[in-house]
Amino acid sequence: MLARDFVGFTLGALRARRGRSLLTLLGIAIGVAAVVLLTAIGEGVHRFVLAEFTQFGSNLIGIAPGKTSTLGMSGAVVSNVRPLALADAQALAKLPGVTAVVPMVQGNAAVEASPVGDGAGDGQGGSRTRRSMVLGVGSQVPLVWQMRPAIGRFLPAEEGGVRAFAVLGATLRRELFGTASPLGARIRIGGEPYRVIGVMEPKGQMLGFDLDDTVFIPVERALAMFDRTSLMEIDLVYDAGQHGDAVAERAKALLKLRHGAEDFTITTQDQMLDVLGSVLDVLTAAVGALGGISLAVGGIGILTIMTIAVRERRREIGLLRALGAAQGQILLLFLGEAVLLASLGGLAGLVVGAGGAWLIGAAVPALPTRVAWDFVLLAEVTAALIGLGAGVLPALAAARLDPVEALRDE
Repeated sequence: MLARDFVGFTLGALRARRGRSLLTLLGIAIGVAAVVLLTAIGEGVHRFVLAEFTQFGSNLIGIAPGKTSTLGMSGAVVSNVRPLALADAQALAKLPGVTAVVPMVQGNAAVEASPVGDGAGDGQGGSRTRRSMVLGVGSQVPLVWQMRPAIGRFLPAEEGGVRAFAVLGATLRRELFGTASPLGARIRIGGEPYRVIGVMEPKGQMLGFDLDDTVFIPVERALAMFDRTSLMEIDLVYDAGQHGDAVAERAKALLKLRHGAEDFTITTQDQMLDVLGSVLDVLTAAVGALGGISLAVGGIGILTIMTIAVRERRREIGLLRALGAAQGQILLLFLGEAVLLASLGGLAGLVVGAGGAWLIGAAVPALPTRVAWDFVLLAEVTAALIGLGAGVLPALAAARLDPVEALRDE
């Protein structure tokens, strides 16, 4: 049988049973589309989460009190031999390669704007109160966390006495002062008076935490406000020419010398991103596997359709054998139909899945969906293999038919 005759016969067989072929093709298309779409969403989530964690920069090292083998969240309740102190942060700032350090304490308190008569209102009279996150930090937040004041300035570096200065997040400023400038205004945080010296640029949310609904105060005052003896975290940023692991080792040696034991946990940005990347890769693979279930269902459809086709086309098979077609040619004819169905369904699923991913990306810009072409290739190859595998048994059954008995079939 010539190649063109083979192709024409296969296409003719599919056209002769358009409805059945379309349904079979649709099963594979849905499976491939599900794989493409789900993995694209998984890749979007992957990129979104990594972007959230790198918005503070990539040359970042976090040090938390308490020794642990896991990467616990900042601010967790810990029990350790010796607390992280401000003196530890000052010592870390002197390490080679370290360019800035931020000691940090986190809490929650009511923030009350002073009445309009005090020169800080928005023209509506009275005061406003909002319960917000309070971050006690050092003066180098703009360098370490890459957050800049939109107006005014950040907390100054002060020796000795620490003045009661506060810097507002963008959301907190809007809620307390509206469009009026809060610079110089008196506010009360946890019942204590502070003067506003700046407002930060909008930073947005990170994993559900609104970084703009925040007030920054000196870390010394936050320790007293929340009655803490230990810092919750020390963040340091190192020079881009330094290797993160080397800087982390120097920090570990210094703190062990100061504490007498390794009663702290050091996490580099690279370690955190590696863990996140591994988790998100598993997530992408898992959602791709869910789409693969639809491919398996499509394969069962091909097996069913081809088995029925063999039974319905016994006379046709007998005539081909009588005309000299070998068993191998009959086998290839039915395998070709199955693979063609699966391949066409795969291409249709690719178009639908990629189009759906593009629409989701356009509708939700915060989720940067991206077609994972490695999964697409895997899905297309799997679809073809499913078609081949599902067509083997029916094709073998067709090839083994006795031509005389097949011709006599009614």
